Amino acid sequence: MSKWPLSEPMRRALALAAEAATVGEVPVGAVVVKDGAVVGEGYNLTRAEHDPTAHAEIVAIRRAAEALGDERLIGCDLYVTLEPCAMCAGAISHARIARLYYGASDPKGGAVEHGARVFDQAQCLHRPEVYDGLGENEAAEVLRSFFAERRQGT
Repeated sequence: MSKWPLSEPMRRALALAAEAATVGEVPVGAVVVKDGAVVGEGYNLTRAEHDPTAHAEIVAIRRAAEALGDERLIGCDLYVTLEPCAMCAGAISHARIARLYYGASDPKGGAVEHGARVFDQAQCLHRPEVYDGLGENEAAEVLRSFFAERRQGT
């Protein structure tokens, strides 16, 4: 059982992660919400776009910024299925995301509660409120299944 009840934006992020898996991308999904409405969403597109920066969070932030016509996503919440890496945490800070909700922790590549702990650094210009463990079991299972299939060669 997850730490928090599964919200509709996290359900959508999980659906996006599952969609990413079907096209061979690492299954991470992200949704940006402002005033209860989805303003940007995405999943990992690094392979499809040959772009190492096309992580789910970056894709969703870019789409939200475009939809809102502003690079500052003040008052927005970001729901993502996996703990953001250092690059994504930096983008979250620069975008001025108000609240970050993420599912599974990532001890290897995460940079919020693990590794660089970007938001804890004195140089961090903006620190969102962080809520971890939202849909963590579901998010972890999507990732486990994806990598298990890859190891089996299917």
